[in-house]
Amino acid sequence: MIPESIQARLDREVAKYPADQKQSAVMACLQIVQQAQGFVSGESEKMLADYLGMAPMAVHEVTTFYNMYNQRPVGKYKLNVCTNLPCQLRDGYKALHHLEHKLGIAMGETTADGLFTLQQSECLGACADSPVMLVNDISMCSFMSNEKLDQLIDGLKSAEAKV
Repeated sequence: MIPESIQARLDREVAKYPADQKQSAVMACLQIVQQAQGFVSGESEKMLADYLGMAPMAVHEVTTFYNMYNQRPVGKYKLNVCTNLPCQLRDGYKALHHLEHKLGIAMGETTADGLFTLQQSECLGACADSPVMLVNDISMCSFMSNEKLDQLIDGLKSAEAKV
């Protein structure tokens, strides 16, 4: 059963495609579910599979292929650090390790206060600007030296303290 709060949004996305190709809306539908729930659960994948007329595994394959879909709850700020080879060669792993140390968590974990989740990312398409990271799947941050990483984290923490 699809919650009423998201049914209309799903219907709008599916309506953009021919009736026999509604599975083409899977990515948009996954995004809608994630916005509503904070992550895409296995139960949500099955619900979308039924709704779109797809095999549950086909929906799961999309969810697990793209790291923009969270399969479990994440922090308020999801930090994806690119560690693909070009970024590795330009200190991508150093940036990841600096953030692990600064936040006191390992890659894939969330801070105890629920503010930050740190993830490793595949190519973000900004190799010339490495090391790069993506914040909440929206904001690309380039040339992330340790100083810039510290400023970002401290700024986000400071903004949260004012709320």
